Amino acid sequence: MAKFRFQDLEIWKESIEIGMILFDIADNLEKMKLFRFAEQLRSAGMSMSNNIAEGSGSSSKADFRNFLNMAKRSTFENANIVIILSKKNLIDDVTMSTVLDRLDLLCRKITNFQKTLTR
Repeated sequence: MAKFRFQDLEIWKESIEIGMILFDIADNLEKMKLFRFAEQLRSAGMSMSNNIAEGSGSSSKADFRNFLNMAKRSTFENANIVIILSKKNLIDDVTMSTVLDRLDLLCRKITNFQKTLTR
């Protein structure tokens, strides 16, 4: 089976794990017939790993850094969505805190990885 460069990246693996948590939340939102919230969360959740994967195929480090910046911005989008869901009492405080902590850590890891691409 073919293996892509991004599959070895810790930031991609972490973004996939967080994305799965966000998908689980989205599944619960759909059960409450909150389809727009669910779709937005899925889209933003996939955007993190999609941008890391797409950027890894770039022909230049500068281009890869730009895709990583988009992935990082998606962590902020996901944080915003999770905060809104919490304020609407659609997720509990423990879930919000756990997801926000993981998003924050991922964002820091992406930033650190970006720095390796400037050398």
